[in-house]
Amino acid sequence: MLPFTYAVRNLFRSKTRLLQTVGGSALVVLLVMAAVAINTGMKRVLSASGSPHNVILVGAGSEESIQRSEVSEAAAGIAEATVPGISESLGVRAVSTEIHYMNNVILPGGEKKQATFRGVTPQALRVHPELRLIEGSFPQAGQVMVGRLAWKKLGIPESELKPNSHLNLDGQDLAISGVFAAPGTVLESEIWATLGDLRVLSKRDTISCVTLRLDNPEDFSEADLFAKQRLDLELSALRESDYYARLGSFFQPLRAMTWITAALIAAGAVFGGINTLYAAFASRVREMATLQAIGFGRGSLLASLVQESTLACLTGALVGSALAMLLLDGQTIPFSIGAFTLEIGPEVALTGILTGLLLGLLGAIPPAIRCLKPSLPSALRSS
Repeated sequence: MLPFTYAVRNLFRSKTRLLQTVGGSALVVLLVMAAVAINTGMKRVLSASGSPHNVILVGAGSEESIQRSEVSEAAAGIAEATVPGISESLGVRAVSTEIHYMNNVILPGGEKKQATFRGVTPQALRVHPELRLIEGSFPQAGQVMVGRLAWKKLGIPESELKPNSHLNLDGQDLAISGVFAAPGTVLESEIWATLGDLRVLSKRDTISCVTLRLDNPEDFSEADLFAKQRLDLELSALRESDYYARLGSFFQPLRAMTWITAALIAAGAVFGGINTLYAAFASRVREMATLQAIGFGRGSLLASLVQESTLACLTGALVGSALAMLLLDGQTIPFSIGAFTLEIGPEVALTGILTGLLLGLLGAIPPAIRCLKPSLPSALRSS
């Protein structure tokens, strides 16, 4: 076997080719890690947004979109009194009456942006225990409370959505009373108003849904039975986790496009690397033949050539991973129903390293085989 140091020294024979290989590998690894982080982040936030303890009662036929749902407000009281297994604290049952509404809002800087609103009562805090106020207070009439990532979803500076700032919805001035966090969920991208205010602003006399929190997720059958028995209310019962799982399926094509884009760029990099190495190895045919003549086998030479390519690509993978940590980790990406944070964890980092390794192997083997293919006499006579 040729010593490992031989492959290392050969890397620096052409610094331009080395920089091209390392740079191309770093770019591909960065894009692949971004694709993995985006897919993982979107899947994680949708999974975390739905609790198996929560049941959503929506209008029959509106199971795909809460915003299109219409439910009689009386359904909340009937469900609270009828459905067994609802969580209870200090004699108050966890039942939240909500309106989900999307409309353009005029921001403090005068910009018009589309925002997701949720009209709630204080009971919503019992149904969504992951929510915590981090600034200010729960909204009263004429006020709203914003999620800590709402500014990212709206594409404005964070300073514009601080307590005591104002928003304008359909001509109504709304003061921001507080900021809340609900880590890892789409709630953090929403704007919450009082149920009464949003009922008036959305010009509706019905609500979007009734959300119940159960002590035991297995009691969902009781809520489902209630919805099916009360035909007069025209309700359909959904697990909150199932609802967000359906939304995850809706965004599957977007996630698939991310993978396809990364795969196409990676394929282009592999073919470009193969062309570069064909040219580089073609000039070393006589060198390889000389090494064969002094006793090194073709298997040893093939391994050495692959080592060179793999070392360069793994170096690029390390550079790409470092760039991913600097540029991507912690970045918040908005999408239609919320926002999610990119995390460069062990799974994403391992994907980057494996990508660099595959680039080195796939890019080196075809040109290396061609370099070693000529017979020894003709290879020695090559120029």
